[in-house]
Amino acid sequence: MMNADGSEAPPKGGASRFGNRAWKRLQKFSTMLISEGELRGLIGPHELGRLWSRHILNSTAIVDFIPDGSFVVDVGTGAGFPGMVIAIIRPDLNLFLVESMERRSAWLHDVVDAIGLDNVEIYHGRAERLSHVIQADIVTARAVASVRRLLPLTMPLLKSSGSLLTLKGLRVDEEINAAFDVFKKTRAAWADVYDVIPFGTNEMTRVLEVRKK
Repeated sequence: MMNADGSEAPPKGGASRFGNRAWKRLQKFSTMLISEGELRGLIGPHELGRLWSRHILNSTAIVDFIPDGSFVVDVGTGAGFPGMVIAIIRPDLNLFLVESMERRSAWLHDVVDAIGLDNVEIYHGRAERLSHVIQADIVTARAVASVRRLLPLTMPLLKSSGSLLTLKGLRVDEEINAAFDVFKKTRAAWADVYDVIPFGTNEMTRVLEVRKK
């Protein structure tokens, strides 16, 4: 279903699925993206027609794989996917959002202030600078890089037995095979792929988990 302005309307039942407070905050986030996203260079003009299904709700696919009370580092947060969505839905988590572009970092600060989130810290810089400085329980990423490039970027940010959780497409198995030699170099113990159809959508997404030794 579409709104009058051509943007995608949220599905019904969101308050029951995520809780009333979180659902209102997600709607506030979507309103900000509709009014400012294209203007601030955060999303393309064609993305508003699939804002919920392709971006907001797709980001929720990762939420159920994060243990309670985790310290989560989201690499390359961009417009807020999946890091800001995770922070809204899971107030029990502490989120550290890493974004290298200044205008996107400024946007993330504006969202935190407008929504009133108190479980988010924003870092304007490259993830490589945090190597071996941060020890996260979970590192998340979406549309950042191939598995081969993503592992050297994210695994140093994890503590022992921590996990990388990244949203991938149908060809994730090919990416894993192409990165086989990188697993040992980055202390990756194992990888699992979970097929998820996020709430409010009919399109499957794949969540890749890579556990660090």
